[in-house]
Amino acid sequence: MRRNLAATLVCFLTGTAFADGLPDLTIPSGVGVNIHFISGHEQDLTMISAAGFKWVRQDFFWDRIERQKGQYDWSEFDAFTTALERHGLRPYYILDYSNPLYEKTVISTNPVTGKPEQHTTASPQQPDSVAAFAKWAAAAAEHFRGREVIWEIWNEPNISFWKPKPDTAQYTALALATARAIREADPHACIVAPATSGFPWNFLETVLSSGVLEYLDAVSVHPYRGKRPETAAADFARLRELIKRHAPEGKNIPILSGEWGYSSNTKGVSPETQAAYIARQQLSNLLNGVPISIWYDWKNDGDDPAENEHNFGTVTGALQPKPAYLAIQTLTRELAGYRISQRRDTGNTNDFVLVLTNGIGQTKLAAWTTGAPHSVALDSQSSTNLEAAPKYIAVGQPN
Repeated sequence: MRRNLAATLVCFLTGTAFADGLPDLTIPSGVGVNIHFISGHEQDLTMISAAGFKWVRQDFFWDRIERQKGQYDWSEFDAFTTALERHGLRPYYILDYSNPLYEKTVISTNPVTGKPEQHTTASPQQPDSVAAFAKWAAAAAEHFRGREVIWEIWNEPNISFWKPKPDTAQYTALALATARAIREADPHACIVAPATSGFPWNFLETVLSSGVLEYLDAVSVHPYRGKRPETAAADFARLRELIKRHAPEGKNIPILSGEWGYSSNTKGVSPETQAAYIARQQLSNLLNGVPISIWYDWKNDGDDPAENEHNFGTVTGALQPKPAYLAIQTLTRELAGYRISQRRDTGNTNDFVLVLTNGIGQTKLAAWTTGAPHSVALDSQSSTNLEAAPKYIAVGQPN
């Protein structure tokens, strides 16, 4: 643990720069949220901005933009991008999904039951379909050049979002073709992939060893888990080693937490624990050198308290703030302009006592434990002493 922490702090203390379009590790520059709308949600955007989110991750639908071969209608996303900019938000667009102009209809299989589920368009796997997707993605990068968009290639291709079933070779071919095309269209575009669900190591090995890292600015993953946020540290460390093994020499490629949340359904975490986790996820990810963390989801997708998918939101479907909304708003307000400079050693690996500093020498502490409640005495090392520090923010609850 200490070896990984020391390596991470090198990045913090030296100010290692990331690629064009990626924020540094200062709060709240990398705080983001996933949404499911494009237009007609002005109040949502106002509240997202007020919470301190800086990034909005949203599907950038191929079949809604290219309805006739070779003709692109950007109007819907032009308006949406302008709306984001008006609220001080940056777009994190997912290049997806299939287009019936180029691929045939197939029967998808439910990954849980193994039974046929629905008729749907196959993911790009034929040469002309892959080429068309890459051409469309490059045209998008060219059209939105200078708008500070992050372009992510697909969403969770290692599970059921790749139709009719996941295929590592097919996705890798698409990612390579698309990344090359975007880079040629806009050398300064910010490109990330593969947006996997979890850490599927064989899938990641195949994709990252393909040469795609030559074109990517970051590797995105979705670290979903039933365990607390801090447990992702080991996975991030393993992925960082994998990236290092396959990246071009001298190229710094960070990891993004492109989607990750906890559902507050009746069988999930409590709303209070969800609130603790949204704050702890942001801070523990920063501690591991992850510059962007996208929380899933902005608002509840339904009203059934027992349904998992209905309860990931920071607000209800009626836009009533849940504890998670207030937690992220407090974090982004109290720690705005601060970055982690040190994790204090309390002698207990369950304790997270983070020292944060800003550009004018002010210090704050963020502290929580993953173990049982207890008191901690810190020595008087300058202003990092809990009592001597100008302010501190206690984050989360034992869980």
